Amino acid sequence: MSLDSITQTVDEAVSGFFEPIATWLEEVVFYSVPVGGTALPLIVAWLVIAGLVFTGWFGFVQVRKFRLAIDVVRGKYDEKGSAGEVNHFQALTAAVSGTVGLGNIAGVAVAVSIGGPGATFWMILCGLLAMATKFVEVTLGVKYREVHADGTVSGGPMHYLPKGLVDRFGKKGKTLGKVLGVLASFMILFFGLFGGNLFQVNQSYAQLVSVTGGEDGLMGSSAGALFFGILIAALVGIVLLGGIRSIANVTSKLVPAMAGIYIAACLVVILVHVTAVPAAISTIIEEAFNPEGVAGGVLGALIVGFKRAAFSNEAGLGSAPIAHSAVKTKHPASEGLVALLEPFIDTVVICTMTALTIVIANPASWAEAREPGASVEGVTITSDAFGTVMPWFPYILTIAVMLFAISTVLTWGYYGLKAWTHLFGRSKASELTYKVVYTLCAIAGSLLTLQTLIAMADAVLFMLAVINIIGLYLLAPVVKRELNSFLEFVRARNAGETDANDADDEDQESVKTTV
Repeated sequence: MSLDSITQTVDEAVSGFFEPIATWLEEVVFYSVPVGGTALPLIVAWLVIAGLVFTGWFGFVQVRKFRLAIDVVRGKYDEKGSAGEVNHFQALTAAVSGTVGLGNIAGVAVAVSIGGPGATFWMILCGLLAMATKFVEVTLGVKYREVHADGTVSGGPMHYLPKGLVDRFGKKGKTLGKVLGVLASFMILFFGLFGGNLFQVNQSYAQLVSVTGGEDGLMGSSAGALFFGILIAALVGIVLLGGIRSIANVTSKLVPAMAGIYIAACLVVILVHVTAVPAAISTIIEEAFNPEGVAGGVLGALIVGFKRAAFSNEAGLGSAPIAHSAVKTKHPASEGLVALLEPFIDTVVICTMTALTIVIANPASWAEAREPGASVEGVTITSDAFGTVMPWFPYILTIAVMLFAISTVLTWGYYGLKAWTHLFGRSKASELTYKVVYTLCAIAGSLLTLQTLIAMADAVLFMLAVINIIGLYLLAPVVKRELNSFLEFVRARNAGETDANDADDEDQESVKTTV
């Protein structure tokens, strides 16, 4: 029996078993209501409304404190002796690596095909709103993290939901908090194995096959797939063994590199078509409010843009606080401010660069995809847009996809580990078991598609957003206090009233040291 037939049999068996569950979950989590001739997924509205609420609640913190966030990343307000494992920049790059991926390349192309160029405007707006949500959840992640006896840190919704609810509501919130913590752990673990790992490896392998001769090429065989999967698994396994410090060391170099390569390629296309830039920007703005050929008109463009941004930056899902919680700081809100840069980088910069490149280059495949009933191949459209200037761009795109995928797999490996240890304990045997399972999933990603499990993973992760955002609303007053505390520290530091050696431990009362 050949490897091809074995993998096909396993694929069909697993997909067949989980298909009814996946279908039900997708119908529930991504339930849509008709709005102005198009469908609005309620989960997207839930995420966008949260961004609006937190933007108002914290007085447009993403605008007023943007410069301060940059200063914090630069280390201007670092304090010696702060608990944690990584600096602000490393925590940011680790978290960004978990959100920047194929969606920034292919997903955006699909958005501007279905929603027209105007979807870009709404995508940017949603990204800006998401910055406030990210600020809130990451501040809570650091506030209620656990610093273990060996110096490692655990954080995320499985920690701040149970601890925060007890902090706010006493014993009344204890049982609910524990239940929510377990649910959050399970959801993050499930997505980490299949959405953050298997899917990323699968898509990067598919792109590699396409530039090496297709199914009949060097990497098109089952042996090529197995080799690729083992290679990725080995790389991921080595880095995972080093924990967040090792992951942060890799992503702090990988994220700037992959973003730099991709943005540079976008700029090349834009500069070659520089005379078309004013018209492209004008088209994006005009079609945001008066789109052509878009189902649902302006509401259709808005929904598509919001959907792409919400799915891309993951604000409100509770995943990013896990990475940010490992930061060295005594003030939780300091990392909350750093985290608001994440949706800006992911959505406002990278997604927008992709959209602008497509609109300016105007490849034939994009025009064809906008025809009624046409199928939309996102990666092809993006690749064709770059191909108008750089015929060899598919090779650069392959490198970008590979870097995006590897960084995402690494970060979600860490997220999944923290969820696993919350459920099954922090023993060496427990952690080793998880790392073995995770690396095996990476190998499976090159051999199996398991689309049903991937679809389930998406639904499970966005189900977490419902739980997580309710918690964010309930704990927002805690975030307000933390922000005021940090701003007072900044004022004192700027006035020379304190220095890096001062130890204001007031904000560390909730940081629990465990074995």
